[in-house]
Amino acid sequence: MKLRRPPRAWLLLLLGYAVLASNAAAPLDLTGYADANGAISVLHRGHSSDPYFAMQALLLAHDNGMDVSVESRDFTNWLLPQQKPDGTFDRFCRTDKTPWVACQTADADDSLLALWLLLLGAQPTELGKNPAWQKSFATSKASLDRLLQPSRGIYMVSAVYLHGLFMDNLEVWSYLSKSSRPRHTVEANALRRSIQTTFWDSVNQRYLVSTQLEQRGEKARFYPDQVAQLFPLLVKFPMAPPGERAYYRRWMSAHREQWLKQSETDYPWGLIAVLALRENDVFSVRCWLREATPLRHSSRWAVTDEVAYQIVTNAQMTAAPATAACQ
Repeated sequence: MKLRRPPRAWLLLLLGYAVLASNAAAPLDLTGYADANGAISVLHRGHSSDPYFAMQALLLAHDNGMDVSVESRDFTNWLLPQQKPDGTFDRFCRTDKTPWVACQTADADDSLLALWLLLLGAQPTELGKNPAWQKSFATSKASLDRLLQPSRGIYMVSAVYLHGLFMDNLEVWSYLSKSSRPRHTVEANALRRSIQTTFWDSVNQRYLVSTQLEQRGEKARFYPDQVAQLFPLLVKFPMAPPGERAYYRRWMSAHREQWLKQSETDYPWGLIAVLALRENDVFSVRCWLREATPLRHSSRWAVTDEVAYQIVTNAQMTAAPATAACQ
């Protein structure tokens, strides 16, 4: 029996479905990191949950086109009841027999509040229909506002630590710049100018990592010093001449070897691999995969590294061969 050819309209419809399927967002897989209640551990099957790293991972995946709707909603619903009356958050610990409990204060309230506001804003439908989320949003923004240091126009780490950090302020700027509210646009522009004025060292042509004077005399380390120089590109902060591409290439030329060696003694800094992918630096991405993949799910592989790994492998990146002169 001869099969009939489908009508042209059906062929076009089927082709449309195929295109939609090929463009569908890749789902994020946090198996071993996210539990049934929505909590996300720093390490694979780990016993520590730091909301900063969980939100950094979710936002990184979201900003790179992955489907994180379920993980973001579940994590938000888990963390929201843990928010303290002043709007801040703690870090959490568990054992094999006990549930998550607050066990440490956050490293920095300013950046954590900024990421929380970003995460809530990245879920507009849920935010729009959930009064508890809306209340948290307002509380968090008010808490963040209290950390603004009027004399410098930047944000302090917390109500206890009254210095400002470069990367934290970039994360606050990232939140304000992505907001559609006119007031936040004004705040973002003011903060951008204050960041440049406060942290740019025109003599040495690099960014300071902190307003703490004692840090200026310390020997530069990969983190925070060298990472800080790249952080503006990670959050798409407006760069002065010669521009983003030249700035990136100069950094990678100077620090690629040091970055790739981080996997030998520290976390492999997958955030930088995602930036390299965005810059179409395939060589650096493939080198990172070669050096970092053996650490996957180990005690030196954070949830952000896992998300970075999924982003670059979803982009069809493969590890560089052993013969490649990556370093």
